[in-house]
Amino acid sequence: MKNIFFIGFTLIFLSSFSQKRIYGKVTDENNSPLEGASVYINNTTIGNSTDTNGEFVLNVKEGAHELIISYISYKTIRYSLNTISFVKPLLFKLKPEDNLLNEVVLKKPKYDEEWKSNLVIFKRAFFGKTKLAEECDIINPKVLYFEFNRKTGELTAEVKEPLIIKHKGLGYLITFDLVEFSLKNNRLFFSGYTRYSNLKKSIRKKWKRNRLEAFNGSQMHFLRSLTSKQLKKNGFIVNQFRRELNPERPSEKEIKFAKELLQLQGNTISTLKKTKPPLTQLDSALVIMENSKKPKYIDYLYKRNISEEHMYSSNKNVSFLDFENYLTVIYTKEPEEENYLIGMFGKRKKAIGMQTSNIVLINGKSMIDKSGVLINPKAMYVEGYWGFESFANMLPTDYQTNKN
Repeated sequence: MKNIFFIGFTLIFLSSFSQKRIYGKVTDENNSPLEGASVYINNTTIGNSTDTNGEFVLNVKEGAHELIISYISYKTIRYSLNTISFVKPLLFKLKPEDNLLNEVVLKKPKYDEEWKSNLVIFKRAFFGKTKLAEECDIINPKVLYFEFNRKTGELTAEVKEPLIIKHKGLGYLITFDLVEFSLKNNRLFFSGYTRYSNLKKSIRKKWKRNRLEAFNGSQMHFLRSLTSKQLKKNGFIVNQFRRELNPERPSEKEIKFAKELLQLQGNTISTLKKTKPPLTQLDSALVIMENSKKPKYIDYLYKRNISEEHMYSSNKNVSFLDFENYLTVIYTKEPEEENYLIGMFGKRKKAIGMQTSNIVLINGKSMIDKSGVLINPKAMYVEGYWGFESFANMLPTDYQTNKN
């Protein structure tokens, strides 16, 4: 089974120009200052908390950013900040959460065996199955509330307050304000606002090494290499393919009908009859169920080792990921992790010594932020190695290899 993986962040614009001092104040609706409110640039290490007067100061690079202002039991504010037009202190008035969000608090989830089971599933999907995932721990798991729809098989999660995550592998204390989490039919999507802080002032050699390893071959590394036209230099090979339904596999309607017909026979029919061609409707149902084991899709490779121009476009200094059908992205400078080779069900894959991922754009071209991420969190889904990696392997978008 292929892992299909959507990762969503409401992302930011970063610029490489000089820094600017941003300052302001956070209050409630009655203009009373809120001490300890979080004010940060989304998905970065740039952030601070308000003082006793509700005031904050940030030093940010010049350009456009997404500023997040949050406080427990109040609605989070997303503010589009442009340092070029910033000329006066910013004032943010936070409003209490509405009744819909407070329902999460009022439900008071029972921390029973079902909740514990859902927590295990949540952590496995959210953190992923890499070796770095084993280094992650949720400090306040009881803020999570789960809903499992037995009809659709979908698990969703909500939070009463942001998750606090200690990442001992990368050396970060992460505050993650979960907005959406959905796991259904092996498809994962989550989104939220993220603030990174270093666990200690000095970066240990282990953290420096792990951060670089997490960056190498990642989606961020790929997109930065693409926009700088250094894919080959940085170890990426990209092939293009199209995907079509397998004509030898029955349709879902045929499989459903055959399954229902065989269920009516109880357990008396267990092997495929050798009658060729099938003479009865039951014979046909058996053939359909045997052919249902064939892959649903067939991939047809039609371009090898394509250049940046075939997957990238720009307009007025704005960059886009732009291609047709599917891409296979191969990172040649690192092998697969052992956990990836073992797979979900213990059926070991054959190692090829490279990390291979498939990607497809869902609604045409998608804008690339200068930090190396897609602006639209739902613009692309991935399969393969990038589907194996998840939150535990993500880095703040202000991460730079020459500084870390």
